Amino acid sequence: MKIGCPREIKPQEFRVGLTPHAAREAVAHGHEVLVETGAGLGAGFADADYVAAGARIAPSADEVFAWAELIVKVKEPQAVERARLREGQVLFTYLHLAPDPDQTHDLLKSGATCIAYETVTDRAGGLPLLAPMSEVAGRLAPQVGAWALQKANGGRGVLLGGVPGVAPGKVVVIGGGVVGTHAARVAAGMGADVTVLDRSLPRLRHLDDAFGRDFKSVFASAGNTAELVAEADMVIGAVLIPGAAAPKLVSRAQLATMKPGAVIVDVAIDQGGCFETSRPTTHADPIYTVDGIVHYCVANMPGAVARTSTLALGNATLPFLLALADKGWKRACAEDPHLLEGLNVHAGRLTYPAVGAALGLPSITGAEALAL
Repeated sequence: MKIGCPREIKPQEFRVGLTPHAAREAVAHGHEVLVETGAGLGAGFADADYVAAGARIAPSADEVFAWAELIVKVKEPQAVERARLREGQVLFTYLHLAPDPDQTHDLLKSGATCIAYETVTDRAGGLPLLAPMSEVAGRLAPQVGAWALQKANGGRGVLLGGVPGVAPGKVVVIGGGVVGTHAARVAAGMGADVTVLDRSLPRLRHLDDAFGRDFKSVFASAGNTAELVAEADMVIGAVLIPGAAAPKLVSRAQLATMKPGAVIVDVAIDQGGCFETSRPTTHADPIYTVDGIVHYCVANMPGAVARTSTLALGNATLPFLLALADKGWKRACAEDPHLLEGLNVHAGRLTYPAVGAALGLPSITGAEALAL
């Protein structure tokens, strides 16, 4: 199969969809690989690294899209990239369609088959292609939040770990999944007073058993959430409904109850955000203030640590990439129901019902798509 990897063009996105190691594996399986020049530079991979792995280098994204049968990316295709997609072509990347009607309509119009990293599942019910970036984003959240808390950046001027004689900062993490767990671990490691909110009692028990006194766990009732948010120096939004828009868990009215200069870090912004006042930002301009509360809502947080993120993502995507290339998308999805869960768009039809529900669009199931 012809596998193409274009350079990412979303602002301040430095990751790359294919590592030289993955290119070498694909070539060893008998496939051809074409990488746009400079695609790996942000993650520390030179064109020569890809050539040494057996790939070819293309001078432009136009050439990659025109040649490839399978396009491998990191972020959702931008408008100019969506215009290059064609019927019968397979796109394998993060999509996050639920809060993005423009992208969804463009992908439907393209006729391409689009498989989203974020909805591929595993036997345990997890999201194996989302997990590595969730781990990175979770670990980054307290770090960027601590920066935003500095007075020069508009924050309260609170040091998360405190000092002898001065209490540490209070961090509330909404959601006890992969993002929330990693965020809580790092915030606690920085010396903060950390509380994790979740509505799953089994998950809260797991956190308590695994981490003991490192941080507190509280059931995420509306009352508990409101009380803890009002007391917090930093609130990290870490909720996820696979493929669907994130629920709005903190209203604008609740901002008035927060301490002036407190910080919100919305890791769920790719799925629309879990705070009413959230809107996507970039690494170049990451924060803004609403009603005295500093918001950090960068939609590609892992891009800040592009090399670590690229290597982690490449480890997770490689088996699925090889399955798609070796077998073709239809056979690969027919033989692996977990990969089939990643199918979001095929031949002008929406194939992930949660996205259809979020956008008010008709949809079919992945199984129905296989039968077309």
